[in-house]
Amino acid sequence: MAAYDFAYIFEDENYNSSESDNDRDPDNDKDKENGSDKESQIRVRYTEARSGSVMTIILMSAIAAIVLGLVIYSLDKRNTMYNKVADKNHELSLVEADNVRLQSELESKVSAKNVEDYAKNVLNMQKIDSSQITYIKTQDSDVVKIPEKEKGIKAKVKSFFEDLVEYFRG
Repeated sequence: MAAYDFAYIFEDENYNSSESDNDRDPDNDKDKENGSDKESQIRVRYTEARSGSVMTIILMSAIAAIVLGLVIYSLDKRNTMYNKVADKNHELSLVEADNVRLQSELESKVSAKNVEDYAKNVLNMQKIDSSQITYIKTQDSDVVKIPEKEKGIKAKVKSFFEDLVEYFRG
C-alpha cells in the first residue's frame, strides 16, 4: 500500500533542480504558456511515505502509552500508600487519646482517698485504734546465717582426691 505525503515547497527562480515524475507544478505550466516568469513559486510535491516510518511512529506511540501508564500506576500506588499512612496516623492519635483517658481514669481509681472509701464502704473495714497495734522486736543485725549441710560419703571422697591432686601439683 503506497501512501502519499504532500509537501509544499517554496522555490526561488534560481532553483535548478530537474523536475521528476513525482513533482507536479500546474501553475508553472500555465505561466510557461503565457510566457511570464515568476521569481518565486510554490510547488506541490508528492512523495511516498516510507513504510518503516509508520511502524516507528506506532512503536514509539505504544512505548509512550506504556510509560504513561506506568507513571500513572506508580502515582496511584504512592497516593494509596499516603492514604494508608494518614489513616494509621489518625488511628494512632485516637488510640493515644484513649490511652490518656484510661490513664487518668486509672489514677483517679487508685488514689488513696478512693481506696479508703472502697475499703470502708464495700469491704466494711475500719481504721485501726492504737490498742490494736502490736510492736515486735527484731534482732540487731540483718544478717542471716545458714549452716552448711553435711556432705555425703561420695562428696567427701571426691573432695579428698581433689585436695590430694592439688597438693601434688603444688
